[in-house]
Amino acid sequence: MPGGVHLTFYGVRGSTPCDGARYQRYGGNTSCVALEAEGHQPMIFDLGTGVREYGDVVTERFQGELLANRLVSPYRATVLLTHLHWDHIQGLPFFTPVFRPDAVIDIHGPRQEEGPLAEVFAGVMRPPYFPITPAQLGGTVTFLDTDRDDFAVNGAKVRSRWVRHTDPTLGYRVELEGSSATYISDHGPGCAPDDSDDFIPDSVLELCDGVDVLIHDAQHTAHEYETKRHFGHSTIDYAVHVAREAGVRTLALFHHCPSHSDAAVDEILDYARDLAAETNGPEVVAAHEGLRLDLRRP
Repeated sequence: MPGGVHLTFYGVRGSTPCDGARYQRYGGNTSCVALEAEGHQPMIFDLGTGVREYGDVVTERFQGELLANRLVSPYRATVLLTHLHWDHIQGLPFFTPVFRPDAVIDIHGPRQEEGPLAEVFAGVMRPPYFPITPAQLGGTVTFLDTDRDDFAVNGAKVRSRWVRHTDPTLGYRVELEGSSATYISDHGPGCAPDDSDDFIPDSVLELCDGVDVLIHDAQHTAHEYETKRHFGHSTIDYAVHVAREAGVRTLALFHHCPSHSDAAVDEILDYARDLAAETNGPEVVAAHEGLRLDLRRP
């Protein structure tokens, strides 16, 4: 992936995959974003159904290298998994590169009270729920229990912090080659009823401070939120509020509600851009499948 650091969106929906004409432009796959830079192993945010499409892209590159008689290196990648809800994990067995015998994939995910991350993940990826287990994928897959931490991954600095959601959930910040991106796919202020609706935890500000691109949960309109605050997701207003307070350059609205059609997301984007303009906020985009953001600074 020559020239700078790039984010590419392969799944942008929350809760459940969607299909139909009304999702054609933004897409219906669930959460998956790839961060790539020349000379570095790829980093993958979440393993929703969008990771299947990303796997096809990786496989196509691999086949191109074979046809060009170029030396093909073993496939290595790092996954930054936010939590274990279905819409964030069910793409793993459909990610074709993981079946290469030379594949080495490290999956960082939130530490679980029920036991090691590897065992808890295997509990939902096994018969009778699914015909194969993580140990049968073909490559080497390692699950790494992750807490509030700062660590290095192949030249990148990664920061993980707990965020408010219905189950243990992490947000991530990645700094690489002078660029930075933060991924907070599921963030529910309503999960902490003692917090005011506009309160931003220090952990979230640590993740977002001055970042080039913030990918943030924006599942609900303010009207929807009134009856869904316990669902564990944010309003569009709150996403803009976090981005503005943290001095973010670009906000990518993410984790679109499955009830929101392309037309609805268009309206949400217009609203968010107007709100950001009125409050001296960031540039705002609505994430869609295939969107690629260049993180190189001007």
